[in-house]
Amino acid sequence: MAHYKQKTTLLQRIERLHPYEMLLYLGMVSSGIIFLFLAFAFLFSSRNLLVGMNQTVPIAFLISTFLLVVSGFSATAIRLAFQEENTEKMLGSLRNTVILGLVFTVLQVIGWYELKTKGIEFTGIPSGSFLYVLSGIHIFHLMGAMIFGVILYFQLSRSRKDEVKKLIVLTNPFEKMRVRLFTFYWHYMDGIWLILFLLFVLSF
Repeated sequence: MAHYKQKTTLLQRIERLHPYEMLLYLGMVSSGIIFLFLAFAFLFSSRNLLVGMNQTVPIAFLISTFLLVVSGFSATAIRLAFQEENTEKMLGSLRNTVILGLVFTVLQVIGWYELKTKGIEFTGIPSGSFLYVLSGIHIFHLMGAMIFGVILYFQLSRSRKDEVKKLIVLTNPFEKMRVRLFTFYWHYMDGIWLILFLLFVLSF
């Protein structure tokens, strides 16, 4: 009976989820499966050939990884600022997070050029091709978060000069949910890349 009640409670929690939350969680599960499948494919794609090339992980990948970790702290600051009802700090952190995401994306592309100069072509050995595919799919997912972040920034910035509108925004459960989902998804993408980067490092 207790087990049944627990399952019922879980179902009720799922039913209470906002459609945005449901879509995001389903998207995260599906993208997680894709990354897991590709990661396993990468692990079994003759990684020893990468080691045999006596190359190292692109410097651009190293720098971009550091910046993405920093963006994780910036994303956390967004939610904290919202809780503190500090609009300026929230918008500043949101802007910094998106900018760091853009720089990360540019560095990833530079990293692809580094791979090419090291002799690791997209159409070369399978393990080399997976380096491009995995980082490319991650960029695609991160770009979705950046687009949402830009939209969120402009929507929230419109209310900062009007005290009444600002109060409505900061006390609106829907806005709180959107900020929470953005930061949660951003940290999720941070975690995905750190795992991928660790796989890349171990493969060289």
